[in-house]
Amino acid sequence: MKIQREFSQNARAYDEVNVIQKKVAQRLLERITDAPERMLDIGCGNGTIFKRIDWQLKHFVGMDFAEGMLALHPQAPHITLLQKDFNDPDAFDNVAGLHFDRIVSASALQWAKDLNATLAAIAALNTPVSLAIFTSNTFKTLYETAELPPILRDREEVTTLLEKHFDGELEILHYTLAFDSVREMFRYMKKSGVGAGRNVLRYKEMKRIMQTYPHDHLEYEIVLLHQQ
Repeated sequence: MKIQREFSQNARAYDEVNVIQKKVAQRLLERITDAPERMLDIGCGNGTIFKRIDWQLKHFVGMDFAEGMLALHPQAPHITLLQKDFNDPDAFDNVAGLHFDRIVSASALQWAKDLNATLAAIAALNTPVSLAIFTSNTFKTLYETAELPPILRDREEVTTLLEKHFDGELEILHYTLAFDSVREMFRYMKKSGVGAGRNVLRYKEMKRIMQTYPHDHLEYEIVLLHQQ
């Protein structure tokens, strides 16, 4: 799979550039006040969530489809890492028999092929969740400048699906990330994971955007759902 391969290839660079993903992970963890001892992290990557947990864990399960990312995730006897794609119908069979106090996912579920089905599979685990999903307002100006449709779901669709499957508190997060040049911005996007594997801009379009992009920053919008 091309997307999986690109995430793995950029795994080491990802930790240096995932500025917004780290902010999202930190905000998600700030909402968790019950210090869950057994957790499942869907789309765990190289451990952005795990590295920020400041309470004692008995069992942490991380699920990700990119082998290169999992290779960089912290490892310990109480950590189980699963190379599974949450888009596969049987991905959650591996954890269905385990007990978790909380399920988290910080910056992965926006890439669900069928978000409704994926959220249904998570809800079936009958565990409190904290989920953060990027929306189509991420890179909004970039896609408008390129005259291309966004590649992510809009806020309304994401919130509707979350409310369909979970009873929790919704929060909308907004961030911006500034760059010295548009060229630097494109290099960041390639390595950051938010646009990995989705080569939606051809060379001609990229060249035009470098000349016409009206900002020195990228914008991000994330829907965060937290259950008490």
